[in-house]
Amino acid sequence: MTTHAPSAAPSQTHAESHVEEVEIRGHIIDSLLLPKILDVIIGRGGAFRIKRITIGQARQDPSYAVVEVSAPTAAALAEILAQIADHGATPTQARDCRLEAADVAGAFPDGFYSTTNQRTEVRLAGQWIEVADQEMDCGIVVDAARKSARCIPMNEVLLGEPIVVGHAGVRVFPQERDADHKPTFEFMSSAVSSEKPKGVAIREVAAHLFRNQREGGKTLVVGGPAIVHTGSGPHLCELIRKGYIDRLFAGNALATHDIEQAIFGTSLGVNVDRGELAEAGHEHHLRAINCIRRWGGIRQAVEQGKLKSGIMYECVRNNVDFLLAGSIRDDGPLPEVVTDVLVAQREMRQKVRDVSFCLMIATTLHSIAVGNLLPAWVKVVCVDINPATVIKLNDRGSFQTVGLVTDVEPFLRLVAQEIAELEKKA
Repeated sequence: MTTHAPSAAPSQTHAESHVEEVEIRGHIIDSLLLPKILDVIIGRGGAFRIKRITIGQARQDPSYAVVEVSAPTAAALAEILAQIADHGATPTQARDCRLEAADVAGAFPDGFYSTTNQRTEVRLAGQWIEVADQEMDCGIVVDAARKSARCIPMNEVLLGEPIVVGHAGVRVFPQERDADHKPTFEFMSSAVSSEKPKGVAIREVAAHLFRNQREGGKTLVVGGPAIVHTGSGPHLCELIRKGYIDRLFAGNALATHDIEQAIFGTSLGVNVDRGELAEAGHEHHLRAINCIRRWGGIRQAVEQGKLKSGIMYECVRNNVDFLLAGSIRDDGPLPEVVTDVLVAQREMRQKVRDVSFCLMIATTLHSIAVGNLLPAWVKVVCVDINPATVIKLNDRGSFQTVGLVTDVEPFLRLVAQEIAELEKKA
């Protein structure tokens, strides 16, 4: 169905206004992109006129709209266009992206294009080029000779590198729901699930883990020390042994308390099996770190037969790549902990490139950090007893995150059980 300007109600136009025509493609109706774009235009003091709109007849059919945007000043129009570009609105008059050489190492030129986590293209010499290494809150560096572009963090910018400035010649493809409408994650129509059936949610997570492994995808777990404190470690170990976890991101704390439990049977000095405080248990985490440092590291401790169980043990034995990123409050830390945050960021960026599913468990700061690095098409489930964690992730722009508010131990235990049932049926 196609309608033209007379049948599309325009907002009030400005006398002597500055005008730009934009087009929007895709599932702009059921994904609410068109209403969002129109709201932004009005909210920023602009006006619009829908000049043409074609609505897909079936759910899988894309829609298309041409919208005339007007604003009282050129600056206001530029601001509106910049905002709606992130929702996929592209000027109909195609222009190449504008490049400016970095005049300061470690900084972008003024007016640089700030990326989102959604698929992006830039126009070079009349051709649209996909931007590699998609990540939010970066800039875009261009190699004109190779006709390539990629996201680049601010601190990695080199003097003289050509950086995209402004929004001209940049187009964004907002993430849409799956065209085949698989039931995955349909247990949540809202981002945070605190009162919805936990059994249904956990079955969906287990099914996605199972399917991701069978299809050759890579699963990343971002974990906090509560996994150990709550006695959930054995369930995560089972998933690692069965090959459902490909990478682990954590801090000093998870690894420390996991090793403490393996050596002393305690976590934070508390016997996990009996729930009793051990004699001098408050020293155990520090003694565990000291042991690993004396043995040369986690891998060396496993190879020497001194570390015989736990999450870190299973990671080493099953070749699960792990990255431990440090913080200012760390004791020790363990030898493998990366204490330079920029180095940790760089390593995390490399390790998330081929991740297709991310499970964040009981860690706020690590979850937000990893969420900032992931592109929008990576499915993310955040499990935490505190709903604020997933709310913060969404506020930071990781809108693909869905959350399950529950305790860690029953979640991991039931996931492991559900996967075992799926294996029996396979």
